[in-house]
Amino acid sequence: MKNVVAYCRVSTDAQAGEDRFGIEAQKEQIMMYCAKNDMQISEWFIDEGESGAKMSRPALDRLLFGEVTNPPVEGVVVAKTDRISREITDYYYYKMILRNKNIELYSVAEDFGTLGVFKEILEMFTITVAKLERENITKRTSSGRQVKAAKGGYAGGRPPYGYQVVDRQLVVLPKEAEVVREIFRMRRDGATLQEIVDALNAKGAKNKSGGKFSISTVQVILGNENLYRGMYKYGKSSEWVQGQHEPILV
Repeated sequence: MKNVVAYCRVSTDAQAGEDRFGIEAQKEQIMMYCAKNDMQISEWFIDEGESGAKMSRPALDRLLFGEVTNPPVEGVVVAKTDRISREITDYYYYKMILRNKNIELYSVAEDFGTLGVFKEILEMFTITVAKLERENITKRTSSGRQVKAAKGGYAGGRPPYGYQVVDRQLVVLPKEAEVVREIFRMRRDGATLQEIVDALNAKGAKNKSGGKFSISTVQVILGNENLYRGMYKYGKSSEWVQGQHEPILV
C-alpha cells in the first residue's frame, strides 16, 4: 500500500461551505480515489479561503517546504490539479519540488494514468485551461463591476469614511458622516490640515480602522468631495456619474 498525504483548497467562503468545490467534497473524492488505488492517507493539508492566484497558502507551503519527505510519503493526492495552482509556471515549479523529493502528484479529476509522453502534454493542457478559466472569471467580474459603477452603484472595494456597505450599497454612518462634515467645515473656514487633525484627535474621533486621524487620512477625505456630494466612480480611469448612495455633503 502506497503512503500518501492529501491536499485540499477552497478560495472563497462560499466554496468552504457545502457546495461541490468544498473541502468535504474534495475529501470524499480523494478518499474514494485512494481506496481504489491502494493508497493510505497519513496526513491532510488544508487551505481554507486561500485564492489560487495568491502566494499565501500556508498548508501548501508546509507540504512543499516543510518536513514531508520520501520516505515515508510517496505521493500527494489532490481532487483537481488547479487546487495546487492555476498558473502553469507555479504548478510545474511545485511539481518539480515534489519530484526532487521523489514524491508523485496525483489528481483525482485528471487521472492521466499510463499515457506515456502524452501524459505531460495532457497535464499541461489541463493547467492551461484552468488558467484561462480564472482569467475569464476575472474579466467577467471586472466587467460586471464597471457596468454597475457606470450606473452609479457601489462596485466594490473598501467603503469610504462615512459609509458602510449594506446589501452591496453604500449606506451613511451617521457618526462618521458628522466627522466628514466637520472636516469640510473647518477646511472651508481656513484651518490647516494639521489643525484639523489635532481637533479631531482631541475630541476622540476615530478613523476607519479605529485609530487616530493623520494628515493623509484627512487628505483622502477631502479628495473624496465628489463622492460625498453624491457622485460615484470606480477606478482611476472611469468618469464621475450620479451615484445611487445618499450624499453626506449638501
